[in-house]
Amino acid sequence: MAIVKVWLDESESECISCGNCADAAPEVFEVPDKMVVKPGVDFSKYEDEIKEAADICPTEVIKYEEN
Repeated sequence: MAIVKVWLDESESECISCGNCADAAPEVFEVPDKMVVKPGVDFSKYEDEIKEAADICPTEVIKYEEN
């Protein structure tokens, strides 16, 4: 299954701008104020990194959808 969508979900918690996601997947995430997903990224190239970023996010706000 390929990751087709990645987003910030602050419905239950807020991004604390720790930078863990950008450390795990700098090609996908950046943290100017809060985490943002870089535009135009081919998520299929960075699936392991995206999953790691979601796993290590202390507030669990990184979500992704697989197809």
